[in-house]
Amino acid sequence: MTDIQHTDAEFIVETGANSSAGEEAMNDAKTEFVAGEPTSAQLEDEGDIAADYIEEFLDICDIDGDIDIAARNGRAYLSVHASEDANLRLLSKPDTVNALQELTRLAVQNKTGGLSRLILDIGGSREARQAELATLVDRAIARIEEGAAQAALPPMSSYERKLVHDIVAERGYVSNSEGEGRDRHTVITAGA
Repeated sequence: MTDIQHTDAEFIVETGANSSAGEEAMNDAKTEFVAGEPTSAQLEDEGDIAADYIEEFLDICDIDGDIDIAARNGRAYLSVHASEDANLRLLSKPDTVNALQELTRLAVQNKTGGLSRLILDIGGSREARQAELATLVDRAIARIEEGAAQAALPPMSSYERKLVHDIVAERGYVSNSEGEGRDRHTVITAGA
């Protein structure tokens, strides 16, 4: 039996049987995860678990790639790169990278029991996507400068919206996320 209790500050997971011996086992098996910024050691562990998962995935697919692990801004970052003649480009499409990132996050969460905010980059796809987002922001700002009250961008992931918010702020404009679920998008305005 697994009992999961949730409070705003922590998750407590207890396992055991419904007997006095089971209660002792349950108290001994108690694991606690306190919410907040992960430690460097936790991010290292997350990166190692994710690297093992991606390495196994690449082996199954018979795709060559080297994996770099870094920790920045409270997140583990995994970068997969290879020489130009490698077939890694097959995995570097944005939707594919996002899907693999979610699978990798689930693998990390399964091993650690904690939420993963890992970022996966394959073949420079994140840099390419950031350049595309900067172009979208520039076009939206041009519409605002031509007289539009606001400009809405298409729906995107929370990570991409965060990148957009950073780009918009650098350009001196204001942005907000609107909508729910898959329809969540960024709206840019001139601000005050």
